[in-house]
Amino acid sequence: MEELDRSRAFARDVKRIVVKVGTAVVTGKGGRLALGRLGALCEQLAELNSDGFEVILVSSGAVGLGRQRLRYRQLVNSSFADLQKPQTELDGKACAGVGQSSLMSYYETMFDQLDVTAAQLLVNDSSFRDKEFRKQLNETVKSMLDLRVIPIFNENDAISTRRAPYQDSSGIFWDNDSLAALLALELKADLLILLSDVEGLYTGPPSDPNSKLIHTFVKEKHQDEITFGDKSRLGRGGMTAKVKAAVNAAYAGIPVIITSGYSAENIDKVLRGLRVGTLFHQDARLWAPITDSSARDMAVAARESSRKLQALSSEDRKKILLDIADALEANETTIKAENELDVAAAQEAGLEESLVARLVMTPGKISSLAVSVRKLAEMEDPIGRVLKKTEVADGLVLEKTSSPLGVLLIVFESRPDALVQIASLAIRSGNGLLLKGGKEARRSNAILHKVITDAIPKTVGGKLIGLVTSREEIPDLLKLDDVIDLVIPRGSNKLVTQIKNTTKIPVLGHADGICHVYVDKSCDTDMAKRIVSDAKLDYPAACNAMETLLVHKDLEQNAVLNEFIFALQSNGVTLYGGPRASAILNIPEARTFNHEYCSKACTVEVVEDVYAAIDHIHQHGSAHTDCIVTEDHEVAELFLRQVDSAAVFHNASTRFSDGFRFGLGAEVGVSTGRIHARGPVGVEGLLTTRWIMRGKGQVVDGDNGIVYTHQDIPIQA
Repeated sequence: MEELDRSRAFARDVKRIVVKVGTAVVTGKGGRLALGRLGALCEQLAELNSDGFEVILVSSGAVGLGRQRLRYRQLVNSSFADLQKPQTELDGKACAGVGQSSLMSYYETMFDQLDVTAAQLLVNDSSFRDKEFRKQLNETVKSMLDLRVIPIFNENDAISTRRAPYQDSSGIFWDNDSLAALLALELKADLLILLSDVEGLYTGPPSDPNSKLIHTFVKEKHQDEITFGDKSRLGRGGMTAKVKAAVNAAYAGIPVIITSGYSAENIDKVLRGLRVGTLFHQDARLWAPITDSSARDMAVAARESSRKLQALSSEDRKKILLDIADALEANETTIKAENELDVAAAQEAGLEESLVARLVMTPGKISSLAVSVRKLAEMEDPIGRVLKKTEVADGLVLEKTSSPLGVLLIVFESRPDALVQIASLAIRSGNGLLLKGGKEARRSNAILHKVITDAIPKTVGGKLIGLVTSREEIPDLLKLDDVIDLVIPRGSNKLVTQIKNTTKIPVLGHADGICHVYVDKSCDTDMAKRIVSDAKLDYPAACNAMETLLVHKDLEQNAVLNEFIFALQSNGVTLYGGPRASAILNIPEARTFNHEYCSKACTVEVVEDVYAAIDHIHQHGSAHTDCIVTEDHEVAELFLRQVDSAAVFHNASTRFSDGFRFGLGAEVGVSTGRIHARGPVGVEGLLTTRWIMRGKGQVVDGDNGIVYTHQDIPIQA
């Protein structure tokens, strides 16, 4: 499974950042400076500096750069005879001295072009043993940062007391990765970024196709699982050194990201909370599971927990929901912060306006969700209700009772509030639950899942509700028809159709929400305008929003149609017409009537009468929700009887087609099918039946000696 997003790793505001760039990033082939990469890095750091961040750079590369320059000089000054002799290894300290001046010269030149001042600070391991040195270091760096100067640190290898660069790992720090970690702690940084030549930490060598990128490092889980490849081709430590430094800094309270220095925008992406590289954080074990669970393991665990839930008393199950409602309100600030990050990322990614609209948790949404959860808790316990009681024979009584379905798999897109509704309905109905939300709501779903599962008592277990975070797990889950009892997809036509075509598990849901409002000639005009406006504008992205407005032909002739059009267009609705309406209203013709806009747009068409409206709905609708606005009750009854949709309304907005508004407490989705449940699906749609028989030793014995009475027994209230 993918692990929880790192956005909450930066709970406090990030102000001071230590960035360490490795030799493999600084230099290219042949040991020469990678001018393009370094230029892009300097531009990122300069931009951060101008935005008010305090930037500290730790740069490797001096030894590698010096070796390249000295080899070149050695080659130029060598005779042909000299070149035939075995070449001796260049002294690392000499390489460091030569390379450091070249490296710093480049940084100064580049930062000067960006109107930024940089300063060189060379340190040795032994210096950090001196308290006065450390005090002075803090004061000097603070002064530089106050002046918007970028300090550039490197170990002074040229005069280091180590035996040789790359060979001695003793001391307080032993390479620039550990130096960066030490500086982050010493200078009280808010974040440490280690730039490497790979995307982050992998489960094995990055060149191995079976290796996977670890998004969040959990020490208890990963320290014994990782197989490291070779160390850096040019530098001292490679990934082993980076991980050691990252773990030390993270467990001392400094969040660390290891990511690629080859991508020009990675530092900016890290600061925006986007999912790049590998995160190290002291609380990572609280966010990510210590052991991976397979799809089957998750489903089996959900079933086992659901049986524990069913064994609780009705009051105990009710208390779980009340605790969840309280937890939602208590964590409102955190939930909203996570949601805002999702919305910002969606907008930046250029997602459709309708998708972003479904993603936003508007002000008051958490309180509204808490209210719906409490209302659900106060409803009659749905589990174990006696639906029918029959005396089969004398002393033999049969009861038909309500029972949970088992384990539900809900796949939904965008709307994080759906997670709360679905989870509360699953708990009230005694079902286990697996949830797969859209990646665009990853942060929102993760925090909501955590808040809800933390409120579930340990006697039941948080595994009652599993959060599936990887799309790759869905095909495996859809094969588990022996463990998962019902799939409910909530999303696009494509999503629903794809799931229906790839599973043997029963599927409940709707592919489209093409809802119609038909305004009859005998309508109350003001009422019709209110209903039409509400059905389209109350929440344009909802599946129960009006997508097609059908208008009786007489309303075009008496100009009432124009009033509807003005009401919609003045509120920013884009209109498309059917063949008849587009000619009358001079609006673009709709490409098809079979279209769900999920936005401030809709189709308009003029029809002959109520019969034509019904025919249009049957031909182009999705059997979701359709409405007639009329004062003629005979026409209204005709419409209500003949329109074959899950919900059919008279003089009421299609937006009422909702589980909460129906009094179901909440809804897990809307079903346009005709088997099991239809329309908004609340608790009852998540139940099946069981037969309970109580006897006094009766046997069948070929039906000899038993007299069947089959008498209904009144059910006690």
